[in-house]
Amino acid sequence: MAFELTSLLIACAGAIYFMLPAYVANLSGLVFGGGEPVDSGKNFSEYSMHKGHLTDDRRFIGNGVTWRGTFCGTVVGTFVGGLLGFIGASFGDLSQLTYGVIGIHAYGSVIAGFGLGFLMAFGALAGDAAGSFLKRRIGLQSGDPAPFLDQLDFVCGALVFSLLVVPLSLDFVLLIMAISIVLHLGSNSFAYLMGMKDVWY
Repeated sequence: MAFELTSLLIACAGAIYFMLPAYVANLSGLVFGGGEPVDSGKNFSEYSMHKGHLTDDRRFIGNGVTWRGTFCGTVVGTFVGGLLGFIGASFGDLSQLTYGVIGIHAYGSVIAGFGLGFLMAFGALAGDAAGSFLKRRIGLQSGDPAPFLDQLDFVCGALVFSLLVVPLSLDFVLLIMAISIVLHLGSNSFAYLMGMKDVWY
């Protein structure tokens, strides 16, 4: 039992380690955001070639996804990936650091770290934009809660892009999703208790 618990803790730590570029990119996109929105303030119907068949006049994405936030988040997340690659080159890749508990050979070199970091960072922000697009389509405004979508849109984006270079098992993907939900709710709880967030969801 102790061995199984130890393996689970190692797997959780490894999952967070693997996702660091995406987590940091998502946070950096918020911190350094602002400026021109990616959708240029246009409504969904303005992007369509068939305006006469659409009644959706809501924003395409919203003000929360900006070019500056996307650029800064991608850059910061990419550098985090490079740092993990440096650690991997010095001490071992993800599989070695987790003693084989996670059988994924990721972040084994600086170049590999930068590459995976870029894919995960950009994927996370693309996933966040896709989540915002879906929220607009169902009538939710920026900041309105959307359970699971809020917690997992950037995670799904990062994982999809990372599949271009790293094979991921379903068990590992589900573990990452579960951890991401817990981390999201935990951070929101902390912000709420500290008075930094008016609404906790």
